Amino acid sequence: MNKNLGAADRIIRLIIAAIVAVLFVSNIITGALGIILMVAAGIFALTSIISFCPIYFIFKLKTNKITK
Repeated sequence: MNKNLGAADRIIRLIIAAIVAVLFVSNIITGALGIILMVAAGIFALTSIISFCPIYFIFKLKTNKITK
């Protein structure tokens, strides 16, 4: 599993996950939408931590800098 997320992409994903988590905990988003967004936020956080996105892999995208 090669890393395919760059630093900016990882930071953006973590910020989005944190915002969704705060909105869910403060009951601004609730119900089924809240649960779906929390699952998405968890996926964003996980992919950000491991620097690998399966969707990027499928479409052969990379946002990280490749050094040779």
